[in-house]
Amino acid sequence: MIDALVPAIPHIKALHVSMLSIWCAGLFALPLVLARHDPAIGQQDYAIIRRVGHYGYIFLVTPCALFAIGSGLLLLFLREAFEPWMFAKLVFVALLVALHAWVGRADMSVAEDARSEKPLSPRIPHVALTALIAAILTLVLAKPDLGAIPMPGWLTEPVGLHLPFDVPRR
Repeated sequence: MIDALVPAIPHIKALHVSMLSIWCAGLFALPLVLARHDPAIGQQDYAIIRRVGHYGYIFLVTPCALFAIGSGLLLLFLREAFEPWMFAKLVFVALLVALHAWVGRADMSVAEDARSEKPLSPRIPHVALTALIAAILTLVLAKPDLGAIPMPGWLTEPVGLHLPFDVPRR
């Protein structure tokens, strides 16, 4: 089955990059929407801001994140990119997921009432997101040789166990 998907790699990569772009753009935009939260505004204006933030997070940013991660995992197996730089990239992607959850929690914390909580400054998630994007792009584009980094033996040597299914070989 994996061999049948090899011709689709450029399309899967295009899906991955486009979903990742929308995901990251949403993570830039949502803190700006939350920054519009002000106890002085009326309930009607607050409801509009709340709907934009909530629907944007639930119906746009989160599905794009799931498609970006899913297509990235598919590419990982199709391209057999089991290299140290890829595993370092996955660490930064995990941090990106944590940032996604943090922004979602901030969105939920101001959900109930306009006076419930002061939203976080957009500078903090923007700086974190910029650093994560820069790290991921550096690893993907440079593909540095990270083999010289010392790793514990249990991470570098097989333990002799087998998977419960056959793994395709080239």
